Amino acid sequence: MQTLSIVGPGAADVRDDVAARLHGRVATVGRTETNGIDDATVVDGRFELADDGGWTAAGDDRSFGDLLDDIAPDYEYAVISGFSKLRLPTVVIGDEEVPGDVLRRVEDASDFDPDALAAELDALDPYVTLESLVEEAKQSPLAERSGAIATFTGRVRAKDAEDDSPTTHLKFEKYEGVAEQRMADIAAELEERDGVFEVLFHHRTGVVVDGEDIVFVVVLAGHRREAFRTVEDGIDRLKDEVPLFKKETTEDEEFWVHDRA
Repeated sequence: MQTLSIVGPGAADVRDDVAARLHGRVATVGRTETNGIDDATVVDGRFELADDGGWTAAGDDRSFGDLLDDIAPDYEYAVISGFSKLRLPTVVIGDEEVPGDVLRRVEDASDFDPDALAAELDALDPYVTLESLVEEAKQSPLAERSGAIATFTGRVRAKDAEDDSPTTHLKFEKYEGVAEQRMADIAAELEERDGVFEVLFHHRTGVVVDGEDIVFVVVLAGHRREAFRTVEDGIDRLKDEVPLFKKETTEDEEFWVHDRA
């Protein structure tokens, strides 16, 4: 799913203009008022069916990340307005500072070209979840021959040992085009194995904080043994062969991991 965050005065109008120019399933996300709901009567989750047959939902147990994870398997685009703390590709109206990569910054919403923003969106790194990769694997023409889907998720750990300084975040950089091609080549080679029908990789770039997911491997196979073996070989080859560079930041220091190898 391709994502774009828009912040600043007039962000909702820019969001809707960009969304109208995208082709595929588009989700728009923004802020709204509670319409006088008494907080004392609200349970953990509230779900309502509108007259047009659509569902609206609210709940204290859902973070923004939870929302993106939920919609990623079903939508090709998410265009978001009104949230300034997201680490997503962002366009900024005004001088607000944001943690995401700033694609463009202008003084007024009228300075944006929605056609150009819509065209640029497809070139950005997608927002991928393990669930969206699994759903993609299930769409394989060979899925009817599959009796197993095996997955691997790599995540940021705070410590290797009890006395380590806690890791706050990692930052990943890649050679544009080269890393993607190498992952595609590895997947194609693994898919040549008997009983392996689909191999999918995704590795995040940019800042990934403690506890967040970094990398996914999904294997669709005929049986569990070839699925498990291919997942293990896939993540090993990704780590050994794909040009990705990792900077680690702890509470005490910051360093490139390859310099310590």
